[in-house]
Amino acid sequence: MANWQTIEELHDISADLPRFTQALTELAARLDLEIAPLVADHISLRCHQNTSAERWRTGLEKCGTLLSENIINDRPICLFKLNEPVCVAHWEFSVVELPWPGEKRYPHEGWEHVEIVLPGEPETLNARALDLMSDAGLRQTGISVKTSSPKGERERLPNPTLAVTDGKVTIKFHPWSIEEIVASEQD
Repeated sequence: MANWQTIEELHDISADLPRFTQALTELAARLDLEIAPLVADHISLRCHQNTSAERWRTGLEKCGTLLSENIINDRPICLFKLNEPVCVAHWEFSVVELPWPGEKRYPHEGWEHVEIVLPGEPETLNARALDLMSDAGLRQTGISVKTSSPKGERERLPNPTLAVTDGKVTIKFHPWSIEEIVASEQD
């Protein structure tokens, strides 16, 4: 299989990776979040057109395998395991999340967030994630924090999310890896 960066249908997200990497690094610095010791297990795209999602799916199928396809928050979300990773900062992501457009309109089509795994009790996720960032960083203009509990139709693990964004990119925290969530759907 080909490297994802050589696939014609993925040319725009290949070109978008430097922007995303820089914006993510800048967000982490604003939050005083030391990302080096953290485990991030996947990276996610965002789009506002079905045609973009379908084109990306076609491209991702040429360079990886479909791990999961599920309906979450009333829209399809596919997870692909790539043969060649997407490299961002010190991370190498082999899993890419591809959600179809939902209610929210994103200002940019391309890479949007990474998901960091903080193993531990789901009930303490928010406190553990917030402890990694400075209060001053979290209070800055343009920074927002949101909690949610997205759930696929067959998921059996509680999977709370804490998301921190500057409106350009987002860093999300979960208690489980995406592969543990997918495995829970199979039980």
